[in-house]
Amino acid sequence: MASKRNQNEAGDSGRKKKKQIRVWVDGCFDMAHFGHANAIRQAKEMGDYLIVGVHSDAEITKNKGPPVYNEEERYKMVRAIKWVDQVVEDAPYVTTLETLEEYDCDFCVHGDDITTTADGTDTYYLVKANGKYKECKRTAGVSTTDLVGRMLLVTKQHHERDEEKLLDKEKVADIGKMSADNKCSTAKSPYTGVSQFLPTSNKIIQFADGKSPNPGDKIVYVAGAFDLFHVGFVDFLEKVSKEGDFIIVGLHTDPVVNRYKGSNFPIMNLHERVLSVLACRYVNEVVIGAPYAVTSDLMDHFKVDLVCHGATPIMDDVDGSDPFAEPKRRGKFKTIASNNDMTTQKIIERIISHRLHYEARNKKKEEKELKIMQAHMERIGKENKS
Repeated sequence: MASKRNQNEAGDSGRKKKKQIRVWVDGCFDMAHFGHANAIRQAKEMGDYLIVGVHSDAEITKNKGPPVYNEEERYKMVRAIKWVDQVVEDAPYVTTLETLEEYDCDFCVHGDDITTTADGTDTYYLVKANGKYKECKRTAGVSTTDLVGRMLLVTKQHHERDEEKLLDKEKVADIGKMSADNKCSTAKSPYTGVSQFLPTSNKIIQFADGKSPNPGDKIVYVAGAFDLFHVGFVDFLEKVSKEGDFIIVGLHTDPVVNRYKGSNFPIMNLHERVLSVLACRYVNEVVIGAPYAVTSDLMDHFKVDLVCHGATPIMDDVDGSDPFAEPKRRGKFKTIASNNDMTTQKIIERIISHRLHYEARNKKKEEKELKIMQAHMERIGKENKS
């Protein structure tokens, strides 16, 4: 099959250019979270040009059940990850040598977890057998299965907007009990339900590009929860990025988000939301634990030229004041419509509407992976004895 990359050409000096290392990654990327982004980041570090294949709804449904996001949403989410150079739609579920050849990729990268077809076949057995497979470290504490579990956890208690009720001892005890019922290790907070992700400063540094605004750059600031980072946020931030040169996103703390979202929102804790936003190609910097009100100190400190907010209702601050009063006073406030009706609540509603299916899917996946892991350990044991 003909290569889709032109042959290397000689440089001006007559010497051949260094061969570009092209890397292939594929997957479902359902609810494309920061764990997916971290795998993509690690894969990009192994080469120069990263191609990401995304499976179709039909392929995913056949092998593991229908995804939460449809294929168009998943294609858009992966394109928004800043380490991705190219997206291949409707990529085959089993990675073949022909696919690597078609896109002139040197090897395929996948996390050190297990991916199988409906009949239990390793989806990477072909590239593994031909030495075209490399592994990256899976991000512990997060997966699509885990996030679905958290959303299912949300449906097991009433959605109350009364913060005092949410934080009373019975509520916290209920969350702990639900964690045990769902076989999750710990309930880290009454806001995020169950989160096993352990953040480090190094992980944040890896996701951040470390660049500062250039002199004369127009700096734009937006703030919010950005919970379960989804296509609505991608469309919003893409539009915001056209308003300036350097985009700063302020992320509210879990208690602040809980005040205006209610129930046990946010689904993802602050550090998880930080990584999700940092992985977006339209974002340059993140303020961790940003104040709810955009103050004059904040605007002066970051030299903010424009403050943007989505076309959604804005709750007053705790004292009843408008949290955007200062940028409005300065004439530096603008409402940006994403023209996408996706919300965090709608994602949860998708899960709720198919709750029994997703519970069964999660259980089936866990059982399948356990059997494969046990077989793998037995094989290693036999090899060690021989």
